[in-house]
This record gives sequence, C-alpha cells and structure tokens, in this order.
Amino acid sequence: MIEPNLPGLSVGKQCALLSISRSSFYYEPKGESEMNLDLMRVIDKQFLETPFYGVRQMTWHLRNEGHRLQMSLNTSLPTPAGGGNTI
Repeated sequence: MIEPNLPGLSVGKQCALLSISRSSFYYEPKGESEMNLDLMRVIDKQFLETPFYGVRQMTWHLRNEGHRLQMSLNTSLPTPAGGGNTI
C-alpha cells in the first residue's frame, strides 16, 4: 500500500493521498499482555459454564477466585485493581 522508499513521493504524501495519518503507517500494535490472555481464558471458561453472567457477576466470580479486579463497563475486560474507571 505505502512504499517507504519510493523516489519522488514521500511517506507523508502517500499517506495524505490515502487519507490516513502518517503515524498510522508507523504504528505497531503491542498485543495483549500475558495477564490479559490468562484472564481471558478464565473468563471464557466461566462464560461457557454460566453464559448468563453479566459484568458484575463475572467480576464477583473472578474476585472470589483470587483475581484482584475492579469493575469497568467501558472496556472489554475487567481492569486490574488500581487502573481504569470504576463503578
């Protein structure tokens, strides 16, 4: 899509032609942390057993299993204690 070594057409101009920001060309996603991956596995396993659990019940269940979490309705996963918005 974008050729960084194209003579006569800089990366910035190529990005402008494609209507994307230049920073998106250089952006490299970090991926999920090991803690989030482990937490997702636990949530998936519990959800298969109790698909009717909402955010509050799932958070309560995870806390009872020893995970230190706080409830966050604006993210896809409960956040570790000490970060994010709480209810």
